[in-house]
Amino acid sequence: MNRPVSDNTKAILLLAAPLLAGTKQRNGARILTITEYNQLARLLREGNAQPADLLSPSASALLADLRLRFDTKRLEELLARGFLLSQALETWSSRAIRVASRADPDYPRRFKFRLGLEAPPLLYGCGDWSLLDGGGLAMVGSRHVEEDLIEFAKKTASTCAAAGITVISGGAKGIDLAAIEGSLSAGGRAIGILADRLSQAVVVRDSRDAIREKRLTLISPFDPAAGFNVGNAMQRNKLIYALADAALVVNSDHEKGGTWSGAIEQIERFRACPVFARSGEDVPTGNKKLIEAGARPWPSPTTPNDLITLLKDAPSTVSATSDAEYEGFLPGLRVREEPLAKLRASMPSAGRGTAVNTSAVELLNAVRSILLRELEKPLTQKEIAELLGVPPRQASVWLKALVEQGALTKTKRPVRYAARILEKQN
Repeated sequence: MNRPVSDNTKAILLLAAPLLAGTKQRNGARILTITEYNQLARLLREGNAQPADLLSPSASALLADLRLRFDTKRLEELLARGFLLSQALETWSSRAIRVASRADPDYPRRFKFRLGLEAPPLLYGCGDWSLLDGGGLAMVGSRHVEEDLIEFAKKTASTCAAAGITVISGGAKGIDLAAIEGSLSAGGRAIGILADRLSQAVVVRDSRDAIREKRLTLISPFDPAAGFNVGNAMQRNKLIYALADAALVVNSDHEKGGTWSGAIEQIERFRACPVFARSGEDVPTGNKKLIEAGARPWPSPTTPNDLITLLKDAPSTVSATSDAEYEGFLPGLRVREEPLAKLRASMPSAGRGTAVNTSAVELLNAVRSILLRELEKPLTQKEIAELLGVPPRQASVWLKALVEQGALTKTKRPVRYAARILEKQN
């Protein structure tokens, strides 16, 4: 049985989901984009409110407070879609599809911590949601491939099954589907992150059986009835990597296609997990170029133990801090107001007249606590980035702010960062 939909999620659905009616409603109101929703969530948070408050008796007063900084007429039109929401929820429930938002406690932590504000506000799914934070091996590749690569994907997925490692993929035909089928046929577990037609995928007989056995979970950040869209497929790529402990690119074209763009995005920007690429003389140019860009050659583990060791050694970016330390990081969650006042005053200016984001302050506070605890000796920016499990560019932003606050000291030649001794002793 699906869990009840929270009031926060209902509000976010009204604001940011098509609800069976397309992105533009008959009254002309267009649903919020992820950027617009993030902006609204920040404004709500600044007023110590949350999305559910827009459905409360005090909603009129809250909307009045927002009027100078947001198109509240548009919000009112979207929030008035209550009947459409009830129809959508009934339709999804009939196919055992549940929906969760970033405001819900069981929303995947890996999306929150690895993608930040780019984590989808809403997530639709069918199956055992506990699989979503269990890690695994992401396997991606082209749709149109030779049979030998299909067999390679299935064999690798079968090894994952024997090792108790979940396979994570996109569910598209070709490598993605072969990886999922290879794991399930060997008695393993799989997660499919779909870009389209979730409502159809969950009723396929083989899928239903595996879902019922809690071995398959299908999710999508897009409306369950959405058709294929290239843009959606591209956006979905980062979610595949975000759930994984490591990723394997079986094959990729060079500088074109979703497999290439998704892998490059991970290597150069998100760095959610280590990216491996199948190597050797017979691999396509795309694989070779990915390795040149920073992907690691796939070591071709042949036994379950080898695969377990490979993933165990992969650096984690989700276990360094607790949920409590990240409370308020994402829109839709209430922010602890103390001790924000002191930190807000000490934060460097955001520039261009932008108000300091309170959730960013809260996250900086968590990072500050970790570094004051862990910096027993001076470390480089790269070493600190590895310690925190974040890209060096993100570490650089935090380090600069903490040096300006006086929490850390910075030395030159070589550049290293250390915790102030007096503050550590206190």
